[in-house]
Order: sequence, then structure tokens, then C-alpha cells
Amino acid sequence: MLVLLPPSETKWAGPRRGTPVRLDALSHPALTQAREQVLDALVEVSARPDAPQLLGAGASLADVVAANTTLRTRPAAKASQVYTGVLYDALDLPTLPAAAARRVLVFSALWGVLQPRDRVPGYRLSMGTALPGVGPLAGFWKPRLSEVLSPAGVVVDCRSSAYAAAWVPDAATAERTVGVRVLSGGAVVSHAAKHTRGLVARHLLTRAGRLPRTPGALLDAVGEAFDAKLLEPARRGGSWTLEVEAA
Repeated sequence: MLVLLPPSETKWAGPRRGTPVRLDALSHPALTQAREQVLDALVEVSARPDAPQLLGAGASLADVVAANTTLRTRPAAKASQVYTGVLYDALDLPTLPAAAARRVLVFSALWGVLQPRDRVPGYRLSMGTALPGVGPLAGFWKPRLSEVLSPAGVVVDCRSSAYAAAWVPDAATAERTVGVRVLSGGAVVSHAAKHTRGLVARHLLTRAGRLPRTPGALLDAVGEAFDAKLLEPARRGGSWTLEVEAA
């Protein structure tokens, strides 16, 4: 089983002291050259006076955007600490057992994908950005992530639509990929969805018993703690959908 997560918009800037990011030490080293390209472009654009507008950030985030210029020198921290916010508060990633944390993959506009143990600084960049010199980031990452990601077992997809566009499972993988949709009284919700997705991921990663190996077994596992329903793919080669009532 592999759990796919979006990043958080809010991020911990990192410790005051420590070692900066080492791109060659991050997981999925085949992405190193692509990470270098995006990082260089982000550092350059973040020094521009119009950087907040180019990066889709409001004027109140000007200091956060400016901090992107120090990404190569600022101390790094584990991704499990850097990502914060509603989903990550519910998941409580830093307290997951090591074996469970290895089943988590965080998608990132800057790094492509990260494992919780990867050490990076906080940054400001969203997947919906068209970065000068790189272009639309979802389109940039899609072929590169397709080359390095071939997950085994059931894939639990908790990503938002912008990050889902950066990697689309092939037909064989889609047969065992399940997207998590959160409802409240039959209506799709947004803010509460992040909290519930975090709780669902936490349950799946820490529950006793065997890991689910099929979408049906995943429904049974989630159903231990949530009101859930499994929907078949809407088209051939598509993914399954797990509808979960908001917690």
C-alpha cells in the first residue's frame, strides 16, 4: 500500500541551525536534475519585485516568497516536520512508525515527490504555477514522475486535483488506485476533506492486521472507522473512488 499526499500550503520554515538541503541525498535520485532546474528557476524568480504575483501569492506573503532565495543555504528539516496544516495535523506524520512512514509519498511542485524522511527547507510554490524558464509545473513533472513511479499494491490517492495532474497512473496501476473523496450529507466538502483524509491515512497506516491488497479490501479497512462507499471506475482504465463521510 502507498498513500499519496498533496503538500500543505503552510510550511515550517525550518530550524535556525543545521545542514542545507542536499539534492543528491533525496529519495528518487533520478529526479535530481529536474529538481535542480526548478530550484534554480524558483530562486531566480523569487528575487524579482513581481515575484508574489508570478507565484500566485498575495502581498501578505511577500516575506515568505523572498525566503525562497535562501533555499540552497537555509537549514533543512525532515519533510514530516516541514509540511503542516489541517491534513498533516490529522495525520500526525512525525509520530508514524518508520515502516508506516515509508508508505507515504508527498507530491511537491518544487521537489516532484518526497518521502517523509527527506530533508528540505520550507518553500512557497504551488503546482498550479507556470514558472519562468520551466513552464506549467504539473506538465513539467508529469513525464518525469511517470518514469520513476511504479507503485506496487493498493495506491490510496489523497491528492488535490492540481497535484493529481502531475502523475496519472497507467491503466494497470489505476486498477488498484483509489481516490479519496470526502462528503458531508451527500455533498462534497473542501476544508473538512483535508482533516478527514488525514484521519483516513492515519488509520490505514497504523491499524493492526494485514495491509489491504485490493480496492475492496481497502474499503473494508477504512470501514472499520469511517462510513465509506467504494465506487467503480467511471471509465475503462480509470481509478476507483472511495467516498468517505466527513469526520
